[in-house]
Amino acid sequence: MNLFLHFFICAGTGLTLLYVGFLLFDLTTNRKELQLIAKGNVSAAMAMGGKLLGLTFIIGAAISQSASLIDMILWSAIGIVIQIIAFYIIELVVIRFSIKKAIEEDNRAVGLMILLLSISIGWVLAQCLTY
Repeated sequence: MNLFLHFFICAGTGLTLLYVGFLLFDLTTNRKELQLIAKGNVSAAMAMGGKLLGLTFIIGAAISQSASLIDMILWSAIGIVIQIIAFYIIELVVIRFSIKKAIEEDNRAVGLMILLLSISIGWVLAQCLTY
């Protein structure tokens, strides 16, 4: 296959998967981070940005380790779902305060913690795809 065509198919698929993962994160959260971001809430931006970056690790690992486009889509989808599930489980276990309230009040310490938590989960799960 032409290298440029392969690149554009892979990039288009990867970016589409990233968008789908981003939407799934937004749909599954009880706080409306995108609305808060539109109002200038930095904590919401950090929290959602961390989730997005965590997803990029998983999708990037799936792209680099997959033997075919179908393989990449399958492992990216699995990784996205596991990332979302793992994030909410760890958020429930680790964080002992109302995240929704803290993010809505623009508590940047909480936003930073969510950002780092999301990146950490994404990195660990991405490494599982490279095993």
